[in-house]
Amino acid sequence: AVNGDANGSSDASSAPNVTGTGTGTGTVVLAEDESFVKPLPDRRSYRAIRLPNSLVALLASDPQTDVESGSVHLRTGHFSDPPNRAGLAHFHEHMLFLGTEKYPEEDEYETFLGRNGGSSNAYTDMEDTNYYFSVAPLDHEESGEEGAVDDLGEDRVGAAPVRAGTNGGTSAALAGALDRLSQFFISPLFNPDSVERELRAVDSEYKNSLASDNWRNFQLLKSGADPDHPFHKFGCGNYNTLTDGGDPDGESAESTGGTNPRADLVKFWEDNYRTTNMRLCVVGRAGLDDLQRTVEATFGAIEGLGHTNGEEVNVNGSQVEMDERIFKSEHSGYGGVEAFGPDKMGTVIEVIPVVETRMIKMQFATPPLEDPALRKSRPYRVLSHLLGHESPGSLHSLLNDEGLINGLSSGVGVDTSTFSLCSLTISLTKKGMENRDRVLDLVWQWIALIKSSVGNDEHGLMEKYYDEMRQISKTNFNFRENGDPTDFASSVADLLFYHEPERILAGSSLNGEYDAEVAKAFLDRFTPDNAMITVWDPDMEKEEDSANEVKSEFSAHSSPWQKEKWYGAKYREASIPDDVAARWGSPPNLDERLSLPGLNEFIPTDFSLRCDEQGEVVPETEMKEQVENGDGINSSGIKAVPPEVLVEKPGLRLWHKMDRTFRVPKTSIKVHLTNPDIYRSPRAMTLNRLYQKVLRDDLNEFAYDAGVAGCSYRVACVPTGYRISVSGYSEKLPHLLDVVTSRMLSLIEEMKEGAEKRPGLAMKFEKARQNLLRQTKNYRLDAPYETANYITRMLIEDNAWHVDNYVAEMEGEYADSHKLTLEECAQAAEECLLGRAKVEALCMGNINEKETLDVCNVIQQHFLQARPLAEEEYPRFRSHKMPTRDEAVRLYGPEVAAESIPTKIEEVVFSESEENNAIEVMLQAGSEHELGYEGIGTLELISYIAYNSAFNRLRTQEQLGYIVSAFTRKTAGGAGALCVLIQSSSTLPSVLEERIEAWLEAFRQELVDMSEERVAMEAAAVVAQLLERDTKLADEIASAWGEILSTETLSAKMRQPAFDRLEKLAKFLTIDEGDGINTSVTAKGLKQKMIDFFDKYFSASSPERRAVSARVYSQKTKKEYDSNIGKPGILSSYADSRHLKQFLSVYPTAPYWI
Repeated sequence: AVNGDANGSSDASSAPNVTGTGTGTGTVVLAEDESFVKPLPDRRSYRAIRLPNSLVALLASDPQTDVESGSVHLRTGHFSDPPNRAGLAHFHEHMLFLGTEKYPEEDEYETFLGRNGGSSNAYTDMEDTNYYFSVAPLDHEESGEEGAVDDLGEDRVGAAPVRAGTNGGTSAALAGALDRLSQFFISPLFNPDSVERELRAVDSEYKNSLASDNWRNFQLLKSGADPDHPFHKFGCGNYNTLTDGGDPDGESAESTGGTNPRADLVKFWEDNYRTTNMRLCVVGRAGLDDLQRTVEATFGAIEGLGHTNGEEVNVNGSQVEMDERIFKSEHSGYGGVEAFGPDKMGTVIEVIPVVETRMIKMQFATPPLEDPALRKSRPYRVLSHLLGHESPGSLHSLLNDEGLINGLSSGVGVDTSTFSLCSLTISLTKKGMENRDRVLDLVWQWIALIKSSVGNDEHGLMEKYYDEMRQISKTNFNFRENGDPTDFASSVADLLFYHEPERILAGSSLNGEYDAEVAKAFLDRFTPDNAMITVWDPDMEKEEDSANEVKSEFSAHSSPWQKEKWYGAKYREASIPDDVAARWGSPPNLDERLSLPGLNEFIPTDFSLRCDEQGEVVPETEMKEQVENGDGINSSGIKAVPPEVLVEKPGLRLWHKMDRTFRVPKTSIKVHLTNPDIYRSPRAMTLNRLYQKVLRDDLNEFAYDAGVAGCSYRVACVPTGYRISVSGYSEKLPHLLDVVTSRMLSLIEEMKEGAEKRPGLAMKFEKARQNLLRQTKNYRLDAPYETANYITRMLIEDNAWHVDNYVAEMEGEYADSHKLTLEECAQAAEECLLGRAKVEALCMGNINEKETLDVCNVIQQHFLQARPLAEEEYPRFRSHKMPTRDEAVRLYGPEVAAESIPTKIEEVVFSESEENNAIEVMLQAGSEHELGYEGIGTLELISYIAYNSAFNRLRTQEQLGYIVSAFTRKTAGGAGALCVLIQSSSTLPSVLEERIEAWLEAFRQELVDMSEERVAMEAAAVVAQLLERDTKLADEIASAWGEILSTETLSAKMRQPAFDRLEKLAKFLTIDEGDGINTSVTAKGLKQKMIDFFDKYFSASSPERRAVSARVYSQKTKKEYDSNIGKPGILSSYADSRHLKQFLSVYPTAPYWI
């Protein structure tokens, strides 16, 4: 384990300064709640413990949480794979989910979580593996589950949770989930029958990623590492590597020349899954004592495997060498092998991407970020901040002004226990790629300028930058709200390896003083001979054409093209020429326009709360006292009071709510301008998207500092109009809003002047056009299951522009003769922003009525200059009804009479490297208004139960594909449907369709056979999710804004948002159990409603069934697609879909809550 074991070692999470003992069970309390450094809004209670078996755990008691969670983090990953089993750690992670001695059923863990409103997942990284789960119990004892907690040894474990939160015992759901997860580390089965099937699941997961540039690029980087360093390994694994030579097309590994990996799975578990190598985090409603007893009763049963001698060790067990180096942990493990030694650096690698992208990434070999010398000051943060800065005079500013880049970022891309890779990533325009030598020259000049400031900082400028970053980090920590409990548990379980328990919440947020020596030593690694420069450019593949020949002094064009072994990336590499490296290392001169940024004027200092009705700044100490006293905290469990209308007049409705619950000095201002012109044609939508991009580019330098300091803005065009949002710390927000909205209008006026008078804007416009064209064309390269979803939408929606419509506006014969211009773009944006419109706005958070009225004035002055939009002009979007079987016979002919899904739409993937097929079967259930609350609730419950059922049968048992899902889909205008989706590298779409139909038939029988107790449990799980309260201010704002936006295209009589919609929906699923909650719902009645609903809308024999099957073929299976062209009921092109739409009716758009 990193930094050794949990008893007397130098591991921060097991430091010897323990505060006492636990409950007499041998558990040691490492830290109690009062010693934790917390954010001001954090009302949880914490305790860190070490069990007798040496497992370290953090317990978080949160009586207000609706979601409980747990996570185990292990310091082992695919670096530990044996040489002949690439991917074993990943495969091992999969196998732990498939049964233990105590819970042998393969789907028992997921089923239990699902019935308690939860879910689980896991990931395997290089040196880490993480398992996490969530549950959302809702007042049902022991979840109706026999054996869930009956042997945990605690009387109060099974006590039913109370929604408002108590210390009355760990909920049955959390206790049961912890018991099941702990069995992963006590007695996993590694069932031989499951091994072969899950091998194919991993192989499918691998094949799903073959066409992914992200996976290709990461494996290409790994393949370039020293073969003797584990970073070189192939971490995902596939059937062949996991079986040591087996073929997935055969019946088994042994029958095709491979071997079964089960013995190695067991050995991997025995070698790596030990308590000294694990950390646990649990978040629950119960008190800390109850949570501790539950953890002791579950994870305390894991066998302890002894302790180390307390010396600091790294993940592979070798002692850290004590020498005079500044960065002592660098290259300290894995036999001292350097993943990227001098022979691997000083290189340029050129890659042909799958999707059209032009990019340069510079990576520098640096020390691990948790090196003792870096932990206190973490200088890489301020260095990365400067390298990627976007203020005037920065590298980004110069390159952007010349039209050479789309973006630039800096950060740490890879971090392991023995090294890290810091990177500078530059997204280039075509012009930028053509001038990549100039781009790199400026990059190295920028690095030289920063180096000179670090090495000779007479005025303390670097320390000021550092203090700014530290102040921002401290502010963000102080006002950090509790977020998703599952994410919290997962991240904290990892952080327990690095930080003392008392500081686990702060982590690396609270840094020490600036250390100039360490900063200089770190930045000294940024040299050409320690750089690996990777270039992605699709045009390099066309070099045979002299017009596309790369003209660069650091090109690898003289080297042969190669193909990476695992994912097939096409690349070539060469050393950076000595003369180029010398010039880069010591630039002869610096561009005089380059200058370091000024200090950030957006850093907030006023954290006063408007709800206190004080006009003074509230000191942090006073604020902490207020928060700890619970002032304004809604602890009753009652739904938060919704915002109220403050201003309502023709064309404008302004909502306001001053926060009294979360008590953070943050505000969000949201504006939606509804306009029918933005989506009137593909050209109009394209022009407005271009305006959005030009605006973002134009505002970038101003808004950059605001973003760094915690204030952000967004302007987006959507089919119904423009959305403007500003959010962040309240003090600086009004200024940001005024600048953004003012610039939106002045930019239009400047664009109207044309390219000759505004060459800078013309360059930004052309760059925006190229980027939008590239992004739109790359949309065709989405994964097959996403393509299936898209072609279904193109058929279902009555007014939807196809991606080809947008491309035709920017490229091709029509685009050449009808060029998009700066002036036309300005005109289109002006019509949509200043023409007839109606506005919905929301001001919520730390903002009072007076400030809200000031916002109202800004909106009216800038946008409401024309007449209000009439109801008849509201943009409306509807969904078509797919034909029933009888209707299909009239449309397509008698040939489809025997088809359970008579309408099929087919497509072939665009990418040659994509090996997957996909299918999405959509079963329409009608409009939301027709369904009403009862119908919508029934649909939600069916789809909730269907997910686990479909996954278990189609994925786990039948192994049809790695991606399998069943879910509710809402389409335009409020129509609902049940969708079943599969992506498969081994099975044709027609066969997938047959298997979905077979599952549907079996699923109906599941509903028939389902006990009333299980129906009650599943319904309670859905209710728990519906009633889940917002955990932070941003969540509450998003919920309120979502309800407001749902009325944007409705008539006046239906414009009142249903802020209580989810509560009403939950009522239709809340079963009367005699607990004081009076409903007319019974488990028996709800079960019958599900069966009746299924029979009416989803059953293959139903005359009312409206279904469509979207089939997507890989290039390998294109023959199947070709053979279906022209067959009755099969739509093989968007033209076929357009033709069919003319015969279809649409669903009503009235909402179900009116």
